[in-house]
Amino acid sequence: MQETETRGGWLSREELRDARDRLPILYVNVVPVRVDERSQVTKVGLLLRADADGRIARELVSGRVLYHERVRDAVLRHVERDLGPMALPQVPLSPQPFAIAEYFPTPGVTPFHDPRQHAVALGYIVVLMGDCAPTGDSLDLAWLTPGEAADLAATSEMSGGHGVVLRQALSHLGIPV
Repeated sequence: MQETETRGGWLSREELRDARDRLPILYVNVVPVRVDERSQVTKVGLLLRADADGRIARELVSGRVLYHERVRDAVLRHVERDLGPMALPQVPLSPQPFAIAEYFPTPGVTPFHDPRQHAVALGYIVVLMGDCAPTGDSLDLAWLTPGEAADLAATSEMSGGHGVVLRQALSHLGIPV
């Protein structure tokens, strides 16, 4: 009987670079929202970040799903990483995404572009109940009305296809885009 390799799931920088050259990587895209007492979306949260080229853009909460990590745990981890430990996300009971985005390193293959890799991102809308503050490499967090978010999503101020994902989320919620 052959033994199964069970060492840690973290990749070194070199291993991650090599994997990105060979495999699609699984990610999550999270659209943080605030709701009223009738569960109607009143605010949409967008991060302000600088990309690798120094360009400032609005983005969604997003990041990799780690080896042996449940998708719902990845959503929680990335919300906490980007919005702080007091964000109090209400992750959906069923981790069914509202959309799937396929990012390519070659611009123009899809509306989604990531120069580092081919990635597949599962999109989630997550209600936040607590206090949020941008953390890590996030410069700011803006809470916009759904209409303001729809207007912003149609501009070049959102990078890498995040505007497309945001429009899909708003449409999924029945909000005109």
